[in-house]
Amino acid sequence: MDLSHLTTENRNQKTMQLDELSIEKVLTLMNEEDHNVPESVKQALPNIEAAVQVIIQRFQNEGRLIYMGAGTSGRLGVLDAAECVPTFGTEPELVQGLIAGGMQAMTVAVEGAEDSPTLGREDLEAIHLTANDTVVGIAASGRTPYVIGGLDYANQIGASTVSLACNFDALISQHATINIEVEVGPEILTGSTRLKSGTAQKLVLNMLSTASMIGIGKVYKNLMVDVKPTNEKLVERAKRIIMAATDCTYDVAATQFSAANEDVKLAIVMILTDLSANEAKERLTQAHGFVRQTIQ
Repeated sequence: MDLSHLTTENRNQKTMQLDELSIEKVLTLMNEEDHNVPESVKQALPNIEAAVQVIIQRFQNEGRLIYMGAGTSGRLGVLDAAECVPTFGTEPELVQGLIAGGMQAMTVAVEGAEDSPTLGREDLEAIHLTANDTVVGIAASGRTPYVIGGLDYANQIGASTVSLACNFDALISQHATINIEVEVGPEILTGSTRLKSGTAQKLVLNMLSTASMIGIGKVYKNLMVDVKPTNEKLVERAKRIIMAATDCTYDVAATQFSAANEDVKLAIVMILTDLSANEAKERLTQAHGFVRQTIQ
């Protein structure tokens, strides 16, 4: 296996004597290298936008967003998927993260799992992938067999496919309809793609999930109006969101929050339209969950 052509496997000429540097110098170099990541992501924005458009379209047709990867790439997908539930009030099934080797691989590497294209297919079959879904295959190297196997199966059944790699001309790009390639250069620690590559992947996943959720009505202004108040901090945040969206007092926000059965979006619509909970809920349904369309 020849990995010499992969930028992620090359040595960083600025850190050839990394083990001899002071802590201050190591941290300074890491910070300097990290500064390159957002600019690299910027170059990929057109393809990221194309991916978001597809994800929104599939959501609107009762499809799901499925991330899949191995190692750091897989863990980042699982993380982004998990955060969608409390942030946007989604069902856990709507955005899912699959990692080679299963959930035990979140903390301990499962030997050989990423080398199996069959496992990628089987993991998608296990969640009953459909043609309405979008699969985002994530691999810093751009060549992970587990991801390629999953993308090939997704293409076979007609699902939308997106690849995310940290090398140009990545192999996985040949197995997806939309290719996102963010090349960030050699890591300061050779081959440790949990560093700049992982940061780049996280930035892209943030964009994919956030922009897609905006596209299906999970945001009003810049407020996450479908947040689930699962703890005391989020209960207070929910009331502050209601206040910000409606310019009401804390007491009004608290009262309507309770009347809406702790549904932030519903409470906002009730206040802005002076409708009952049932009437506001019906109006929201007609507007497909978009607050702005509901109150017009």
